[in-house]
Amino acid sequence: MAEVDKQRWDEKHAQDTMPHVPIKFITEYAHLAKGKDALDIACGNGRHSKYLTTLGFEVDALDISSVAIAQLQGIPHINAMEVDFDNYTLKENSYDLIVCTYFLERKLFPQMIEALKSDGIILMETFVDHKDNGRKATNPTFRLKEGELEAYFSQHCELIHMEEWWDIDYQGFKSLKATMVARKL
Repeated sequence: MAEVDKQRWDEKHAQDTMPHVPIKFITEYAHLAKGKDALDIACGNGRHSKYLTTLGFEVDALDISSVAIAQLQGIPHINAMEVDFDNYTLKENSYDLIVCTYFLERKLFPQMIEALKSDGIILMETFVDHKDNGRKATNPTFRLKEGELEAYFSQHCELIHMEEWWDIDYQGFKSLKATMVARKL
């Protein structure tokens, strides 16, 4: 599975079709982190990693795509690493801020909490499975169930912001999304 994902994402990043501007949610909430060590999970072209460096963060930027990671090599304050999240374990007690947008790997949920330092912040935004979504997921396991983020993270974190909302994505499709700001207890 990982090799198929890697090839698909390498092709997408080679075509450079993904947005380069950080999503508004990240620019609104990144300042909540008390320290300056950040992790960008499934960083893609690095739009959030690059933005975080402008705020003074040192960023570990992780992605399965060697094409995406190559584009981030040599950028000051970004440690870009190609990883397969099927086999990679996040470093415990290492980050003040974790960003994860439009990537869903449920086995990372407990690792994300463990990877945070005390009072660390998780910023997460991704798609929610719903019959009215304009674009159907190729694999529904890559979409949250309604209420799933809140149900899991409210047991382990203080939820500062939690919302499920309808949006039009960058390709013009109506999509149900979930946005979460969580602080490690």
